[in-house]
Amino acid sequence: MKKIFFIAALLVFGLKSVNAQGEFNVGVNLGLPVTANPWTFNATLDVSYLWTAGENFKAGFATGFSNSFGKTTDNGIGYFYFPDVQFLPIAVATRFTISNAFTLGADLGHAIGINEGNDGGFYYAPRAQYSISK
Repeated sequence: MKKIFFIAALLVFGLKSVNAQGEFNVGVNLGLPVTANPWTFNATLDVSYLWTAGENFKAGFATGFSNSFGKTTDNGIGYFYFPDVQFLPIAVATRFTISNAFTLGADLGHAIGINEGNDGGFYYAPRAQYSISK
């Protein structure tokens, strides 16, 4: 738990001391499982800070919090409870503007496992954005 607070503090102080103009983004995502797995749905808070690195390119850092909600299942022998799984991603973020309305990108880094027994691992989050207004 100490390393989570240490990494979060580094991010906050790092972003606070940035002199260049950047773009601060916050988003919330909800997800449903697409395969038979022991989680009912996922809720994610995404936070990123991006700088313009080229005419159509932005790069920066991303973090957030992800929680997959567990469920109780009947495996034929008895009931088994799958606990919630939680991650704190620390990533490099990239965005490429294809047109005024369409942007592609990805976040790449490490997801720190927060709940007990969760070691975390590789983090990859593809991004596609379509703007419906100016």
